Amino acid sequence: MRAPPQGTASAGFVALYAFAYAALWLALLTPAIVTLALRIQQLAPENPARSISLVLCVGALVALISNPFFGALSDRTTSRFGRRRPWLVGGALCGLAALALIGHAPTINMLLLGWCLAQLAFNAVLAAMVAILPDQVPATQRGTVVGVLGVCMPIGQIGGTFLVQHLSANMTMAFVIPGAVGTAGVLLLAFVLRDQPTRRPSAERPPEASFAGTRQHLPWVPRRLSDFSWVWLSRVFVITGSAFLTAYQPYFLLEELRAGALEVPGLIFRSTLVQAIMVVVSSVIAGRLSDQTGRRKAFVVAGSVIQGMGLWLIAAANSYPAFLVGVAATGIGHGTYEGVDLALATEVLPDRHRHAAKDLGILNITNTLPQVIAPLAAPAILVVSRGDFTLLFVVAGCVAMLGATFLLPLKSAR
Repeated sequence: MRAPPQGTASAGFVALYAFAYAALWLALLTPAIVTLALRIQQLAPENPARSISLVLCVGALVALISNPFFGALSDRTTSRFGRRRPWLVGGALCGLAALALIGHAPTINMLLLGWCLAQLAFNAVLAAMVAILPDQVPATQRGTVVGVLGVCMPIGQIGGTFLVQHLSANMTMAFVIPGAVGTAGVLLLAFVLRDQPTRRPSAERPPEASFAGTRQHLPWVPRRLSDFSWVWLSRVFVITGSAFLTAYQPYFLLEELRAGALEVPGLIFRSTLVQAIMVVVSSVIAGRLSDQTGRRKAFVVAGSVIQGMGLWLIAAANSYPAFLVGVAATGIGHGTYEGVDLALATEVLPDRHRHAAKDLGILNITNTLPQVIAPLAAPAILVVSRGDFTLLFVVAGCVAMLGATFLLPLKSAR
């Protein structure tokens, strides 16, 4: 299979791109959803919620810096292998090694080191992979393709939680097997990707990659608030709401619904399956309708509101079936949002021709910054609520709904 020629994206290429994207999320999200929590429960049973907050927060800080930085490096990479392929291959292999380190970690500190390395490596992959969208998919197809990509995260979550059900007796394999699946998917995409060798004259190269250079393009620079900045702020709030569910779902089941520790992997698999079905359906429908109507903003606003309402339903749940209803609602909202939001973002990029990977790397901060915000905020919320996770999910719903308000000032996109 070959990548599509310039100006079109074939169904085969989109399918392979989506498979690699789903595989990457399987490798990266499975630890965040379930295996890190279970491993920390083994290593620090006296206060696992505090330890998981520390690990997720520090790991997210690493991702926060590394994603736009590696995006900038990818934009200016000149090699006979192209701009994106070296980061896809190198990042995937290093990420797999980091997950193996986590599986063998004898202490929380070693586990933290492994998670930081995994975030560093897989965010290098993510920065290059997201840049493939504006590289090789024309604007007229992006809503549909983004709708397909919106399915990939829940598919990765389903696959990872399904695997963990059968691997929980061996925690090393519970980290390594999902990592190996993710690495295989990324390597397959890198093998067939038409990523032309780059030998550009220095005058045509993007600026040198550095943290200072990246900072000049950050969306919160006060000189002006562009449409890209509003999209960025919206994603921070919406994904922060999701981050509370991703990080603290195991403890909600343990503390509020009184599930047993051995039941948790199976319960999370079922909830992830329900959420994923909703995400898949709503993401594809929203992406297709967005392309047909030429509208993006209305779908993204609706998705953030529905997701917030789903988190409120979870907060009110007093049984596992009621919990699943809330999870299903968050899936509908998340799918509607993610099925269109990336297409919206590509239409408001500051410079889609020269700095696509850097700018999309900055956008990807919105996937990692919430992983810092949620673990920092959660302990304070739990102190106020005296350990009641209900208040935590009430706050999460409010945060997700606030994301809709930042899209109202958009001017260059409907």
